[in-house]
Formats: sequence, structure tokens, C-alpha cells
Amino acid sequence: MRARRFCRPRLLALVLIGWVAAGANLARGDDDRFAPVKERIAKALVDHNIPSFAVAVAHRGQIVWEQGFGWADRENRVPASEHTMYSLASISKPITATGLMVLVQKKAVDLDKPINDYLGEAKLRARIGDAAGATVRRVANHTSGLPLHYQFFYADEPYRAPPRDETVRRFGNLVYAPGEHYQYSNLGYGVLDYVIERAGQRPYADFMREEVFLPLGLTHTSVDVGPGLEAHQAIRYTPGGERIPFYAFDHPGASAVYSSAHDLVRFAMFHMKDHLPDQRQILSDESIDAMQQSTASTSNGSGYGVGWGSADTKRGYHVVEHSGGMPGVSTICSFYPSEHLTVVVLCNGRAPMTNLLRDMIVKIILPEKKSDAPKKGPPEGGEFKGFTPSAELTGKWKGKLVTHKGEQPLVLEIRESGDVHLRLAKQLETLLAGPSFADGYLRGRFGGDLGTDDDRGRKYTLQLEAQLRDGRLMGPVTAHTEPDRWGQNAVTHWVELDREAPPVQPAAEAAGQGSP
Repeated sequence: MRARRFCRPRLLALVLIGWVAAGANLARGDDDRFAPVKERIAKALVDHNIPSFAVAVAHRGQIVWEQGFGWADRENRVPASEHTMYSLASISKPITATGLMVLVQKKAVDLDKPINDYLGEAKLRARIGDAAGATVRRVANHTSGLPLHYQFFYADEPYRAPPRDETVRRFGNLVYAPGEHYQYSNLGYGVLDYVIERAGQRPYADFMREEVFLPLGLTHTSVDVGPGLEAHQAIRYTPGGERIPFYAFDHPGASAVYSSAHDLVRFAMFHMKDHLPDQRQILSDESIDAMQQSTASTSNGSGYGVGWGSADTKRGYHVVEHSGGMPGVSTICSFYPSEHLTVVVLCNGRAPMTNLLRDMIVKIILPEKKSDAPKKGPPEGGEFKGFTPSAELTGKWKGKLVTHKGEQPLVLEIRESGDVHLRLAKQLETLLAGPSFADGYLRGRFGGDLGTDDDRGRKYTLQLEAQLRDGRLMGPVTAHTEPDRWGQNAVTHWVELDREAPPVQPAAEAAGQGSP
């Protein structure tokens, strides 16, 4: 404990040096209103071993505060600033959607046509429903039927993302009927960036730079880290402070954009229709409105449009936003259209504080007002009472688990006791862990070997989510790799099972074998 007390002041001093170096020349870093936020950030950098934050705030058409704190690159003592380029994770989605809408305005893409019309040799395959129902709009609002999916390809490993047609061939399965189910899917935005590439007739990164970033004056924004921008990159770090190797994806449109706090607040101002003089109006107001219009309801009761999520806050304001999180990344970009307020908080570590800092800033600027939104009650449920299957579930189910490598037989036996026994191919019989049945879906976890190389040598757990539909059990089974020192992957396959008819009893036995 004595050593810890001795080291803390030194660590705090190093953090403050980085803070001063990053913020000394900022024109908009001296607004006294934000002093409590700055103090909270300085404390968080030390207490939680966070490498850096960058913040930007715009109100009524003006950037009122932007500043960096801590180190963009600890090892090389590069301080963070408002121009440091952070990995955005899922904030890439509204940025990709902006590029998509540029093509919609040019009539090169129609939001309500099947996305397969814009793909190459490999098409999305409907395991359930009709693939024609997977429109561009439904892919953009996560209701196309595409599954959970995320894959990271690290520079210090031999694995690389396959060509996009191969990704679509392997994982482009519609595991829900199009339009019936909201399932957040990185794969969907990987398909959309491929649509942009094909319809825009140039690589996705080039299209975004030429049609979105440069016209909006976003000089520190690129897909991955663009040539000549390497010195501005914020290195991604683990919670323990370890430097994470650079990584890429098989869904760049969902996750691969880098941007600075300064650029991202300008991007959000454009979407709030606070267009700056040096920005070209690449989208009409009608297109901007279409992106923010909720066309899908999410699991937490908010809405999702074309790239943007939206909700009514507890403080009585409507917010349009997107967050991001993955190894070494925590980000939030929120704007409040009625108040012309935009808040951006970026971090090059896994820090749950980005939303908290956003909320602190909003409370400083916006007074609380009565909300017209209904108050959400506590979640339904309560104490776990175990799994009691109904008569329509009990019994033996036989079918197959389908991967891009082929099919394996699968047998599921649901017993009246609530135990669910499972056998995949000739592997050992196992139990479905944590079984439940809700909203028409049988869910649970199990172990098994899929016979693919998607795990890249890691252990994984299989998550079953089979819908009881027309007397069959069918749905996604997702392989979640165990987290390693960087993160984990998830890829989804397909299961379909038919109930085995019970044996027919002899007539005498069915009648009670007669009377003595």
C-alpha cells in the first residue's frame, strides 16, 4: 500500500503533463462550465488506467469545447488532442450509411429493393422467409434477418479477412424472417460497404473519402488509418494497459472508420442540419430525415433508422446517436436536434465512462424538462424458476446444424424434467446449459466441434436460439470464442430440427391392455 501511495502522485503528474501538452493551444478548451467534466476525466485516467479521452461539444451551430486528455500513444508519449484519430467501432455505421444515402440520392441504390440486387456472385440466403424481403433498408436498420457477427483479424496473427463474396457465402444467412426481428448485425454493414463499393464503382475507402469525408471537411477521418495520417492515430489499449496490435474486420462498414473528436462533431452537426460554411450539402434535408426516422424497434425500446439510433431521454429530450465498443475502443456520438446540441466522447480503451461524461455535459447545457415519454418499469421476470418445457416442446427432435463446411446431424431431447440432452454428429452427448423458452425461442448454450476453422484454434461455446415455428425448431447457433488477451469473435450458423413422432402404442395397450 505504501508503494501505491508513493506512485499515485507521480502517475497523476504524468497524466496532467499529457493533458496540458494536448490542451495548451486549444482555442475552445477553456470554457469554465466544463471544469467538473475535466476533473472527472483527469481522475478517471489515473483511477482506471485509461490511456486518453477526446471530447467535442457543439451548440447552436458553434463548437464550444473540444479537447484531448492523456496519451494517444503512451509508449511514444504522443498526447491526445481534438485532432487525434480514434477507432470509432460502431459509430462507423452512421458514417457508412451516409455514403449509402449519397448513392440513394444519385439513384444508384434503392433502399426498398432487395439487397441481393446489388451484390455480386454470392447472395444472401434465406434459411427462413424470402430473401427478396431483405431490402437495403432492412439491412441498414438490422431487421433483414442477418445474425450476430463480429470477427477481428490482428496484424500479429496469420489470419486475414477473406474476400467479401466469400464472407457472404460463409455467413450471409438470413436466420430470421426479413422484417420480423431486430438483430444488431455487423455483418449487415459489411454487406452495405460492399454495396457502396459495387454501386460506387470504386473501393469503399476511396468512395467514402471522395464523396463524404472531403466534401464535409473531415480531414482527420478515414477508413482504417489512411496514408499520411499514421501520426494522428490513437493506439488501442487493453484495460491492463497493453498495446493492442492493429486489427481489421470482415465487416469494415460496421467498424473500421477512424475519426477525430473535431471531425466527428462536425459530421454530427451536418446531420443536425447545422451545416458549416466549408461543408458541401452532400445529402438533402429529406435524406437526413430519412436516416433518423426509426423504422425498427430495438430490444431496449428505442428506435433505429438508416445508421442512427434514437430515443426519448428521461430528461425529456429526443436524442439521435450511436455508440461504439470493441477491444481498445469506447465511443459515443449523440445529438439533440431540438436543442442543436452535439456531444462526442472518444476513448482508446474499454471505458464505461463515455456515456457518463456525455450525460455530465448534457446536464451542464440543457435544463431538465418534463418528459412525455412513458416511464419504463422494472424488467419483467424476477427470480429464476428453472426451465419447465410445455408438451409441444418435450420429446426428441432430429435435424441438422449447417455451416459453410457442410451439415452435421443434431439430436435434441427435451425432457419433462427440464433437462435438454444434445448430441452433435458422433460427438459425446451433452446438456444444453441455461435452457429457457420465451417469445417462441428455445435458448441455451452447449459445447461441440463445428468442424470449421473459424475459431482459429480458440475454444468456443455455441449459443442456440431456435424458434418454434410451424411445428419445427429452427434458428441461429452462434459460436462465441472464449475471450483471449485482446477480445473474442462470434460467427453464426443454422439449425433446423423436426420433432420425432412418439412410438405408436398397440391398440390393446392404448386401451389399458384390457380389464382383468
